[in-house]
Amino acid sequence: MRSMTLEQLRTASETGGVSSVTLKGQGGAFLAQINTRSGVAAILTKARSSEPRRFGNPAAALNVLREVGITIGQFDASEWNPDEREPVARSSDNRAKALHKAHEAAAYNERLAAEIQEAIDDPRPGIPHDEVMARMDARIVRHKAAGAKRA
Repeated sequence: MRSMTLEQLRTASETGGVSSVTLKGQGGAFLAQINTRSGVAAILTKARSSEPRRFGNPAAALNVLREVGITIGQFDASEWNPDEREPVARSSDNRAKALHKAHEAAAYNERLAAEIQEAIDDPRPGIPHDEVMARMDARIVRHKAAGAKRA
């Protein structure tokens, strides 16, 4: 059996190349089996692989098929077992996490922008890089010496 992506199915449907579609239950999911007018049988696959596109909910499969112009088909639930359905993370949970991350990032950006503006507005004269580095090197030497005395 060949594989067919959603775009290929859309094109075949628009050109009249699809003779029938069967939503077939397999384990805990449904697959779309396509028969073409040329006699070739295919299965709907994911866009970037030959892995079958599995629908946990037959209504979702029907919506996809309808969007590509297929409104008449067959249904076979003889091998479907709802107990084998894979648990799916709720999209609202994922959306809440994404929104939380976006809010955290926005708050961080605001704090960072405020700190940068505060530094820009500071009336004190700037300190040259070499002087800052010399001060830091002196601090590091002092801390290492203090640590050596404790040991």
